[in-house]
Amino acid sequence: MKLRIGIPKGSLQEATLQLFARAGLNVYTNGRSYSASTADPDVECMLIRAQEMARYVEHGALDAGLTGLDWVLESGLDVVKVSDLIYAKQSMGKVKWVLAVPEDSPFQKPDDLKGKIVATELVSFTKSYFAQRNVDVCVEFSWGATEVKPPLLADAIVEVTETGGSLRANHLRVLETILESNTQLITNRVAWDDPQRRLKIENLAVMLAGAMAAQGRVGLMLNVRKPDLSAVLGLLPALKNPTVAPLADGEWVAVNTVIEENTAWTLIPRLKQANAQGIVEYPLNKVVM
Repeated sequence: MKLRIGIPKGSLQEATLQLFARAGLNVYTNGRSYSASTADPDVECMLIRAQEMARYVEHGALDAGLTGLDWVLESGLDVVKVSDLIYAKQSMGKVKWVLAVPEDSPFQKPDDLKGKIVATELVSFTKSYFAQRNVDVCVEFSWGATEVKPPLLADAIVEVTETGGSLRANHLRVLETILESNTQLITNRVAWDDPQRRLKIENLAVMLAGAMAAQGRVGLMLNVRKPDLSAVLGLLPALKNPTVAPLADGEWVAVNTVIEENTAWTLIPRLKQANAQGIVEYPLNKVVM
């Protein structure tokens, strides 16, 4: 029994393939094919646009897939959320769908757009957003390059942004954030109710989450004499508590912990000053909580 997983094709593709590799499952793609093999003979992948992922998962063409909360809500389909995976194209954070207008426009709040044209890829969700506020607008589907449409082709846009750079470059001003979105691992109810498929999907979620938790962190090992242990432990942050183990020489202990990589530059010299020795910093692939 093979597990069929959808990988988002497009802006999230490279970040997703890198995440799978860090999790220990290399995905082998071919630039001319939408199918991809993996290092696990029981797992095969397909490259599918994130906008369509929920449809193919819900219909059973895929057992599971990675897509954004935004496209799950836009589809209105009944899928099972297995886990949140907080990463995007350029960062490890969420993205925002914002309602934006030209910098010099008179519009100051969503209600000011009554009777106006709003361009977006997120049509259904945007219609619901304005309907809940009893603001009658014309929501038009945008095939791309949405930021350039105001003011000639639309009065406002609803567009996804990660850093806000594109909005600023096109002289747009944000009126409101209408949705925060992040990548999710989703499945369908048939696969979720199948014990074998469910176990594989849950294992995938564990490994992906572990790879994400390791991002930006490193392991740290060091040796220290028992009289100096308290001072060393006082310097160490940790996920829970550092591991302390006795060494063959009863006067010494080994300390093992996980730290944020950007703290190592200042932390290691301080540990050395506290009489720690044999300090080793090493990379992490996964941190499974």
